[in-house]
Amino acid sequence: MRREVQLGVVLLCHARLDAAAQMARIWVEGGARVAIHVDAKASARSVARMKDQLADLPGIVYSRRHRCDWGQFNLVRATQDAAQALLDSFPAVTHVYLASGSCLPLRPVRDLATYLARDPHCDHIESVSALDVGWTVGGLNEERFTLYFPLDWRRHRWMFDRLTAWQRRLGIRRRLPKGLSPHLGSQWWCLTAATLRAILDDPRRAEFDRFFRMAWIPDESYFQTLARRHAIRIESHSLTLAKFDHDGRPYQLYDDHTLMLEESRCFVARKVWPQAARLMAHFPVPPGPQPDVSPPQPQRFERLINRTVRRRLLGRPGLYMQSRFPRKDSENGKTSAPYAVFQGFSDIFPDFETWLAGNVEADVHGHLLGPEMVEFAGRPEIGPGAISSSTVIRDRDPHGFLTALIRISPRMQIFQSSPRDNQALNWFIATDPNAHIHVVTGAWMLPLLESGMPFDDIRRVTALLQRAELTQLDVLNSVWVKARVHVHELTDFLARPQAMLYQSLQHLPLRPGAPVDVPRMRDLNGLSDLLRRLRNSGLRPRLSGDALPLPEPPMTERTAAE
Repeated sequence: MRREVQLGVVLLCHARLDAAAQMARIWVEGGARVAIHVDAKASARSVARMKDQLADLPGIVYSRRHRCDWGQFNLVRATQDAAQALLDSFPAVTHVYLASGSCLPLRPVRDLATYLARDPHCDHIESVSALDVGWTVGGLNEERFTLYFPLDWRRHRWMFDRLTAWQRRLGIRRRLPKGLSPHLGSQWWCLTAATLRAILDDPRRAEFDRFFRMAWIPDESYFQTLARRHAIRIESHSLTLAKFDHDGRPYQLYDDHTLMLEESRCFVARKVWPQAARLMAHFPVPPGPQPDVSPPQPQRFERLINRTVRRRLLGRPGLYMQSRFPRKDSENGKTSAPYAVFQGFSDIFPDFETWLAGNVEADVHGHLLGPEMVEFAGRPEIGPGAISSSTVIRDRDPHGFLTALIRISPRMQIFQSSPRDNQALNWFIATDPNAHIHVVTGAWMLPLLESGMPFDDIRRVTALLQRAELTQLDVLNSVWVKARVHVHELTDFLARPQAMLYQSLQHLPLRPGAPVDVPRMRDLNGLSDLLRRLRNSGLRPRLSGDALPLPEPPMTERTAAE
């Protein structure tokens, strides 16, 4: 037979006492007894107005007021006095629920009382060993107990940090009261009256209070530690849904959280925005024919909040916001999606761009980093996402140009590259895990065969492009590379172009039916002769295929050599 539960509530109120009065009314009308503590900083007029709003309700008592500051022992003192007033005024109370004036009951108070009656000797309080788990957000774990913290962290931050550093240097270490194992947890708990009375009437309470008065944020450790000393059985979680951001501040709940809160099946949620009228009108949900004792299921809500926290800290992949830019290597992914870079392929196959666009489900561009213009697919003046094809605009922020293009387009982005292009993104692309880089070294020389330029100009251009590609290859061979890099020598590629070409397409979103044709290859006549002339002029073509067969020298030269 289940024991009858009489729920008592300690309500800590700091501001917006009109909303706090509405919460108190929900508790009392649900059958609970309430002890209200109002922060001493609240004005006498607002307190009087709150008491007038609740004057028609029995079962409410007001405790002695304390001035409450964040992370100070006066919050514990206010809780102690309110709990004592509640237990003295309503001796039949069996369980005490600690809540704030911004905590909104989501389910009927009757459901909570019935849920507690299933195990009437269990205390619901998050109580985590400070020595085992570092769960605090932006704070200290063991040191909050072993150092002295007489200053308010928020109002005297500089002095607080100096005092903490000074104590560390001097090796100061406070001694914990004998028999105590420090624990941490949420400020919001539900204790049995027996456990709470044992904490308040502990013969060593003065010693414990003296110790915790100099601890950091004692409202998250005082009851959590002493409950371990007196409780019969502890369920180490809070019945209040309270999520915090990366700075340790509670998230506010708004009208658009209504459905998620209802799905969470939690009994109480914190912290409700005072203007969330629809949310407060919806909760608590009306009681059913029978009490609902199903346990809270906040996992989905917590997952959504955790994703929100990660997004706020890391940002969205490939999106650079002004609040976190520039922060080198601190971005949440350099780019937002996979993309591919082909270097040398369009030099070997003049129609490679068009051929590739017909075989893959992707946006295939020309030389996006080319010197004359940004060669978007189809060569528009304004590309996807209203990105200009102007090289002047692109080169003012090449990183932003590339990341914006990849992020704005739902399809995979593929573009051509060459040593002729802007080389500012070599390291960026090479260290991007989303990048797939395919390079045929020395292929940039093939268009020179058809350029019609004087040999001296070809030699000068060859030296510049070779130097640029060698620098790029040093980057691609670095231990810091995270991209998927495939480098082919020109001679190897020309020996079996079809196999190597298809190998480069394996990671791309191919259209149904693998390609069976090969794009038209550039005429290679004259390449060996050009390489020979470059060697003889004192330039060593290091990337265009030293293994290419040399042409037979002219008869006059051969005769002279003999």
